[in-house]
Amino acid sequence: MSQSALIQTAAVILLGGLAQWIGTVARVPSILLLLAFGFVAGPVARNLAPGWSLEPDALFGNLLLPFVALAVALILFEGGLNLSFREIRGVRGVVALLVTAGAVATGILAAAAAGLTLGLSFELTLLLGAILTVTGPTVVLPLLRHIKPAGRVAAVLKWEGIVVDPVGALLAVLVFEVVTGHRLDDPVRHAGLAVLTTLVIGGGLGAAGALVLVAGLRSYWVPDHLQNPIATMLVVAAYVGANQVQAESGLLAVTVMGIVLANQRAVSIRSILEFKENLRVLLLSTVFILLSARMTVQDLASVGPGVAVFIAALILVVRPLSVALSTAGSRLSWRERAFVAWMAPRGIVAAAVTSVFALALEKQGLREARLLVPVMFTTIVATVIVYGLSGSTVARWLGLSDRDPQGFLIVGAHALARDLARCLAAHDIRTLLVDTNRAEIDAARAAGLSAVHASILADDVPDRLDLAGIGRLLALTANDEVNVLATERFAPLFGRANVYRLPPKGSERGRPTIERHAAGRVAFRADLTMPRLSELVASGARVTSMTLTDPVELASRRGAAAGDPVLLVVVPEPGRAQLVVAGDRPTPRPGHVVIMLARDASQIA
Repeated sequence: MSQSALIQTAAVILLGGLAQWIGTVARVPSILLLLAFGFVAGPVARNLAPGWSLEPDALFGNLLLPFVALAVALILFEGGLNLSFREIRGVRGVVALLVTAGAVATGILAAAAAGLTLGLSFELTLLLGAILTVTGPTVVLPLLRHIKPAGRVAAVLKWEGIVVDPVGALLAVLVFEVVTGHRLDDPVRHAGLAVLTTLVIGGGLGAAGALVLVAGLRSYWVPDHLQNPIATMLVVAAYVGANQVQAESGLLAVTVMGIVLANQRAVSIRSILEFKENLRVLLLSTVFILLSARMTVQDLASVGPGVAVFIAALILVVRPLSVALSTAGSRLSWRERAFVAWMAPRGIVAAAVTSVFALALEKQGLREARLLVPVMFTTIVATVIVYGLSGSTVARWLGLSDRDPQGFLIVGAHALARDLARCLAAHDIRTLLVDTNRAEIDAARAAGLSAVHASILADDVPDRLDLAGIGRLLALTANDEVNVLATERFAPLFGRANVYRLPPKGSERGRPTIERHAAGRVAFRADLTMPRLSELVASGARVTSMTLTDPVELASRRGAAAGDPVLLVVVPEPGRAQLVVAGDRPTPRPGHVVIMLARDASQIA
């Protein structure tokens, strides 16, 4: 391997990881940064510093598009692993219409818009419209993770983004065959046969791959350390096998395989899901960098000003009309319908399919086909920018999202947890209690608190909970193992920095029953275990809150005798809270509300 190839390969990984990290820290959709980094490393550097530019075609050669295709397959499989039928209970009809009638409407309207604004031939407008029916998990899922919309819209958009990809790809294949003159003798019969073949072969191979994996795991034929390699092998086999029978049916195969695995209850697939989530981030970063780096400034300049009108039509006319058709008479509120109508970014599948078809059409002498790639790339960039920058604002305006949710999901509904939840709620901080003890849940509800009777470790709990306004987890059970597992379970959802647990038993004596580096940040104080909390409560300590007037007195008491008040939470203003963690020494100011565990109010006066 030449040093140049090694440097370019390393640059792709470095730029992808850097874009993901900056996006997370700056709270900017990482997709925007991936596109920007790839464009700067490719076409910009190609014009300003040719020796330092990223050249994906030279780096990968004929392997570039196959690599992108397999990456898309693995990304769609991972997306399917996140699709639970429970989360779309009540809106399954909406999802079905979005990926069928909505997709057809999108294709027809997008083709009409392209014909009116881009000046392309009738054949190319049909093909472009068919490709634009896809949205894709590569852009929808990162944006949803950034926006965090509440209610059912996240599930609807996630399902649509994943399921519509194989539907749109198949539609594009059928249009392509008509455009190139194939099957013109009986196009309706051919289209019906292709759809049937895709459903039978693609769906069948996907379901078979999932069942084979489940059987292997259930019978212990697959060792634990080989679960992920075997799963990846079966995904690739299903994808390639289906494509050999019917073009692009492999996308349906991997999607079905993921959905079947996600909804079976015979074996746990948590380790596979965690691995695929990490792999998805790497693949997504790599593919977006490579595809954006392939573009040239000349290609982008060749699309003309009409592309701006075309993209505006997609956002303001095509998407709202297709969503209105698909959601008519549904249970979605007008706010939810409006948000779904304002979220249709295009991603990798659209770019990959366009690249393949444009190259094939150019080889057949249709020179105008070279315009498809810059038009699609411009559409991807523009839609990601528009939806990425406006999505959070629109969701908040519609009351469906909170940019920085301050609420707490509290595991445990005992008296101390209820008192803490009551104090937080009194200062406009949402709480939700979860416990397996029915009596404790009833007591919480009687006190006017939101509470759910369930095990925090149950597979379906994240789908059952209304987490609007909640961005943190606080595990307060007497079972140290449950506390650790709860933080592990919700760390991917809230982020590792936002999951907290009590210190394990024995910490007050320096001999914890669980390693200190176990998942979750230690809440309150390193020695404040559940037995110690129980002793304090038995001695008369209660959770109480007050507005601070003298921080000097508070600071002098912290860390003193065991009977002194324990600072739990600082509320600098209504709706915002800072949970105290072990080793942290917050400095509340006059006017801040402090929530304490104290024997009586005079201790913190």
